[in-house]
Amino acid sequence: MKFNEKLNEYITALNCTAKDLSNASGLSPTTLSRYRNGERVPEIDSEAFGQLCEGLASLSDSSDREQRKAEIERSFYYCTDIIATDNEQFRHKLNVLVSVLNINISKLCQYTNYESSALFRIRNGSRKPSDPVKLAADIASYVSREHSEDRQPLSKLFGCSAEELSDASVLYERVRGWLISGQDRPKDDVSAFLGKLDEFDLNDYIKAIHFDELKVPTVPFQLPTSKSCFGLKEMMAGELDFLKATVLSKSKEPVIMYSDMPMEEMSKDAEFPKKWMFGMAMMLKKGLHLNMIHNLDRPFNEMLLGLESFIPMYMTGQISPYYFDKPQNTVFMHFLKVSGSVAITGEAIAGKHLDGKYYLTNNKEEVAYYKKRAQDMLSHASPLMEIYTVENANKMNEFFLSDAEKVGKRRSVLLAPPLFTMTREMLERMLRAHNFSTAEKDKVLDYYEAEKRTIENILLSSEVEDEIPTITKEEFERFPMCISLSAIFLEKDILYTYEDYLEHIRLTEEFEKQHANYRLKKTSAFVFRNIRIFIREGKWVMVSKSKCPAIHFVIHHPKLCQAIEHFVPPLVE
Repeated sequence: MKFNEKLNEYITALNCTAKDLSNASGLSPTTLSRYRNGERVPEIDSEAFGQLCEGLASLSDSSDREQRKAEIERSFYYCTDIIATDNEQFRHKLNVLVSVLNINISKLCQYTNYESSALFRIRNGSRKPSDPVKLAADIASYVSREHSEDRQPLSKLFGCSAEELSDASVLYERVRGWLISGQDRPKDDVSAFLGKLDEFDLNDYIKAIHFDELKVPTVPFQLPTSKSCFGLKEMMAGELDFLKATVLSKSKEPVIMYSDMPMEEMSKDAEFPKKWMFGMAMMLKKGLHLNMIHNLDRPFNEMLLGLESFIPMYMTGQISPYYFDKPQNTVFMHFLKVSGSVAITGEAIAGKHLDGKYYLTNNKEEVAYYKKRAQDMLSHASPLMEIYTVENANKMNEFFLSDAEKVGKRRSVLLAPPLFTMTREMLERMLRAHNFSTAEKDKVLDYYEAEKRTIENILLSSEVEDEIPTITKEEFERFPMCISLSAIFLEKDILYTYEDYLEHIRLTEEFEKQHANYRLKKTSAFVFRNIRIFIREGKWVMVSKSKCPAIHFVIHHPKLCQAIEHFVPPLVE
């Protein structure tokens, strides 16, 4: 159903006139007339769309106007011609499509009758499409004609089977609708998770929450030897008391935390999530190390959302995340958090959280018992990921040296050509052109030589594929590229000149010719700006962040590894 058909259906059902709706919504009769006859369609995030839904809700007989407005909004989302995306989302999706299909821009412009310079400016965000609906239709027509065989990558993008896209008309509607509608990547896509890692800046976050200004309190906290907590309010109070007692105690012992209790009811309380996050921040501020056993026995998209919320805490390097690799009991729910001086435990029947019980204690014997129990539980958990910062850089080196001896295909998504394909002379010249101390230069050159030895050793028995962006000079001038030194935790940039960048690509192409097991894959533009992805297929995935801070996540969880191995990367202009 089209937008104007749905709007007219509402007007008929409400038995109101266009004038009634105009008065109720504040929209002019002319605008409403154009909406009703299909001449115009509003953008969902526009003020006009909000006014229209508000007007329709006010004319209904619903006692809850806000709920009715939300229902009306949702019903419009499914209209085939609704523009449910803003210009930024349209730009992002267009770039994803170009990247996934490796679309020839010249051919696309010729087919759509668009100037290449205009389309370039739309893609980089410096210009808005004058008619996104028409442009989406033209692009969809081009894709359905020129890329009808590329159904497999498109099926991943749209979250459907490749067979569904075998009909050209279906493929056209899918592409057009995806570009301009609220439909986005499949729910189990990890792009949002990786995108958040890419964009996250720990320094900005610390400033935003004033973490660097927090003072660990020293005021004594009187906690009863033990207390039982029944009902939601007492449970929330018990959790906060545990955090408070842990922060105020003298103990610096690591904390072990596990819960498969639902958080929905607690999160509805406006203050509890803020107080809980503040308590977590205070534990980190105190310098405590947290062993978090995550409950991942839930839908994949929910799992990713949960992990996203922990990104700021992961970035501190003070958290070791774990998970249980087998599904837990589906009848009983458990809760156990233990620090050096206090413990809180909980139990409930699945689906009956509010009928459960929490028990908080600082009794030494009981804390010792729960501490042993938590340690035993941790011994059964598997590492979700290893997190490497400058403090444990040696452990990361040991991991990679050990892994280099093992046979298996490796694949990487990089920000620039790999360092090992560059000549030493070229690297030394670039180092001289930047403000590096002698010690820093030696560190970079030692890393370069080690990388060359490692890759030569790996290529003797295993395949390696590196994916790199190849961009125009105009794009390069907007977004200069640099050599990443995050592996040695050096947050300095070695910026390329465009000539150096092209030369490094040429050297990488030469390296490919000289090594049968090495493959270079070139894409048309950036994937990410601040992370690189290294994949040892079927074993682990490393997401390596270049700066703010330099940090590396080696992920072991099979489902998460598989998702990253197969994800369709977003394109960032």
